[in-house]
Amino acid sequence: MTPDELFDAWQDAWSAPEAAAFAPLIDPHDFHYEDPFAVLETPEQLAAHGARLRVGFPDARLQATGPRLVEKEFACAPMKLVATHKGEFEGLTPTGRFLVIHGAAYCELRQGRLFRVRVFFDLYGAAVQLGVLPKPGTLGERALLMLRGFGLQRQKP
Repeated sequence: MTPDELFDAWQDAWSAPEAAAFAPLIDPHDFHYEDPFAVLETPEQLAAHGARLRVGFPDARLQATGPRLVEKEFACAPMKLVATHKGEFEGLTPTGRFLVIHGAAYCELRQGRLFRVRVFFDLYGAAVQLGVLPKPGTLGERALLMLRGFGLQRQKP
């Protein structure tokens, strides 16, 4: 399987997270996956993680955002997660908001399969889109920074 075919199948597997969808894509003897919410070692754990994602975002899908970069056994796949927040996820009440969260998967490949996968997402951008954090440059952002102690000067005694 070429790296492009592998990443296309990886994106499809997230649309229907079943262990059977992930199993042919990952190294059967040794696999490691990390993203901001999980560290996983098996196709079953990966499928359960995908199922949790789909509870909060039932229409979630991964889409490529540019060419995949491959150098020998290493690859990077830029992507975006497109979804609507309709269910509870990580303790966050459903907002009904549509999200576009950009990210990248950095992978080590072994014999045409994924061996190590580390996924990075723009979590700050996701929090802004969900309404958890204020948009940059707004009064809300300045107020939040002031509450955190940025922008306030100590009074001299």
